[in-house]
Amino acid sequence: MVDDKSNDSASADKASTEEESSVNEFDVVSELDVKVRLNLETGIIAWKDLVPHFARGVVIKVLEGRDLVQVGDAMAQDNTALLQQWLQDESVSRASDDDARDWTAREPDFWCVVTAPWVLVQEYSEKSTVH
Repeated sequence: MVDDKSNDSASADKASTEEESSVNEFDVVSELDVKVRLNLETGIIAWKDLVPHFARGVVIKVLEGRDLVQVGDAMAQDNTALLQQWLQDESVSRASDDDARDWTAREPDFWCVVTAPWVLVQEYSEKSTVH
């Protein structure tokens, strides 16, 4: 009977150690893969599909030339220094009413990636390679 308890205890300790190491490995892998995940989740969306998100005030405009995935990564990592720099140079900003009026008139498509609660968008153009 004593042997059963010690075996149960050893098994529980081993399972606990394996669980802790897998959680730690997952944390490291998920942190390293944020950019990869964001890149895979990036897609093209029409303005009409962004309207509800704009109405909620969660659309963030990223100017052409600024890497959309890099901005999403900075937001996910809470890199406030980098985000403040982009906000100051206006390459990243919250979409304005003027933007909405312009987009309604032109109906452009956008590269889009979500970093909850934000929806990051960058106008799509045939020539743009940075998204």
